[in-house]
Amino acid sequence: MAQDIFISGVAMTPFGRHDQMPMQALAQDAVLRAVVDAGLGVQAPQAFYCANVYGGMILGQTLLRDLGLSGVPVYNVENACASGATGVHLARHALLAGIYDTVVVFGVEMLTKLGGGTIPLQRNDYKTEQYAAQGMTLPTVYAMRGTRYLAETGHSPSVLGEIAVKNRRHGTLNPYAQTRTAVTLDEVMGSRMVADPLTLLQCCPSAVDGAAAVVLTTRPPADGRPAVRIRASVVQSGRREEDGDDILDAEITARATRLAYEEAGLGPQDLGVIELHDAFTIGELLYYEAFGLCGRGEGPKLVKDGVTALGGRVPVNPSGGLLAKGHPLGATGVAQMVEVVWQLQGRAEGRQIDNPKVGMTQCTGGGIAGVDHAASAVHILSI
Repeated sequence: MAQDIFISGVAMTPFGRHDQMPMQALAQDAVLRAVVDAGLGVQAPQAFYCANVYGGMILGQTLLRDLGLSGVPVYNVENACASGATGVHLARHALLAGIYDTVVVFGVEMLTKLGGGTIPLQRNDYKTEQYAAQGMTLPTVYAMRGTRYLAETGHSPSVLGEIAVKNRRHGTLNPYAQTRTAVTLDEVMGSRMVADPLTLLQCCPSAVDGAAAVVLTTRPPADGRPAVRIRASVVQSGRREEDGDDILDAEITARATRLAYEEAGLGPQDLGVIELHDAFTIGELLYYEAFGLCGRGEGPKLVKDGVTALGGRVPVNPSGGLLAKGHPLGATGVAQMVEVVWQLQGRAEGRQIDNPKVGMTQCTGGGIAGVDHAASAVHILSI
């Protein structure tokens, strides 16, 4: 039987505009509070994993330099939006290998420094210039999926808007969320069109800063809280697409999820809470299907029946998700785990789910020509 890996401490900063604050302050706040949450001193972890996309070279060492860690190994991880989750995946491998017994994984991003707008396209992709000339950005890619979904299923565009209403309502209950304002369906559908059928309130905010951190350890926690184990950790890369591939398939996420279920010995029926990558509303519907929560085209019924809302059978994005909480790329995958740990331990004040035992996080990242996504990371946690 494999060694148990526990998440013994978690923390995150509020997500929002922190453009007057240095990145060091954001990262150190999350790291120090996570270590304290684990009942440790900052000198106790034997290694640190820093997840980030746009911060530059040797970022982790720079951010931690003033904490007096004196030579501790620091690993820098970049895997687009899946960077934070990938950092957890790699750290878990080191713990399983017996290299360390306690490490910290933290993610941090300051997107306000980019000035807003869509995330820049991958510069070294050989088709970047061709795609950019055709107006191909992440919102347009997801808009094409949304258009295809509506055409195939016969649903009206309002089914996409309902996702935004749900997640933004959840965000009002989360003090760490960037956007804490409830919206009506009319407000969502009437907001500015970004890429038909996706309106502004169906897209996650692009100007957001934040940090999150988790402490991973092989030592069972002794603080009396429920011990949260990482039951499965899977990272997959996209496969080369062929002509005629189905853009609604979410193949990389379905594959990663299937492997995670196999590793954990669990299935979709066991999940009590999910934090998924809802950068655009259509993404959440497609991931319902990829997770096996429903059949093709049946996601809107889950939303309509309240199955994925707080109080439902399997609440999805109780944090508000990327749509409300925000999406500081390197921090997102770690922040998803922070929320699930809080939920499993009964610490999600104001939005606590009734007695969940198993939670899942999913984060995809990277748009490159010819694949579904560059990376997808799925983790299953349990008490």
